[in-house]
Amino acid sequence: MSSHSERNDRKRPSAQGRDFRSKPRKQNDFSRGQGDAKDWIWGIHAVEAALSNPHRPAPKRLLATPDRAKRLSPDLQKLTCLQVIEGQEIAKQLPQGAVHQGLALKIDEPEALSIAELAAPAEGLLVMLDQITDPQNIGAIFRSAAAFGAKGIILQDRHAPVLSGVLAKTAVGAVDKVAHARVVNLSRALEELADMGWRAVALAGEAEQSLEEVLDHQPTVLVLGSEGEGVRRLVAEHCDALGKIPMPGGFESLNVSAAAAVALYEASRVRLRESSGS
Repeated sequence: MSSHSERNDRKRPSAQGRDFRSKPRKQNDFSRGQGDAKDWIWGIHAVEAALSNPHRPAPKRLLATPDRAKRLSPDLQKLTCLQVIEGQEIAKQLPQGAVHQGLALKIDEPEALSIAELAAPAEGLLVMLDQITDPQNIGAIFRSAAAFGAKGIILQDRHAPVLSGVLAKTAVGAVDKVAHARVVNLSRALEELADMGWRAVALAGEAEQSLEEVLDHQPTVLVLGSEGEGVRRLVAEHCDALGKIPMPGGFESLNVSAAAAVALYEASRVRLRESSGS
């Protein structure tokens, strides 16, 4: 494996990394209901996690059915923003099909950290998402990151959806348990991370080696790409290694959130094995 000094000397692309900015995001089908998902969170676990996160701003509205309101903690029952209403009235505030479980919260998302704040000190695992835009996939990745102890997730500033709505519901509270950063340019972010002592490993189906072969105990950034394009060339060129998930069953590929779960498990397993000396 390359040392930190060797990483700094590795060949960079001849051109400066382009500023990958997306066109304005199209509203997904789920958000075409009665309400706007932009700053709403619904579902018991997602709402409770958001309310317990000290890095969230103050809630704007908390909607609860009479039965659910009785189960809230005394502190939450005293909130001036609490409104006790029937379930169908809560549904009118949310996108069509939202399963709110009698609880919905209007609140701004947690403030994103800078790369320096997220990555210091250089230890553990980070996850970087390259042009992954589906809210359910990102929510599931947050959930897996929380389950396997990842330190944080790096999102693109203009390509990733807000951490609310169906994303927060899918994450079942993980968006408030795993820190995140938003960056304009992933290649530059990887350069900054390399300077801080991080090693980047991209998940790629065309890789010659498996994840088990390229992962080690070093501070690692797992880079995941979209299901169609995968990790883009300039981003991959800023990684120290490419690794694949062996699939002896012969199926072509995994959903990106499923692949993330497998990669995070493998990374945690490799690190545990090496720390135990076995």
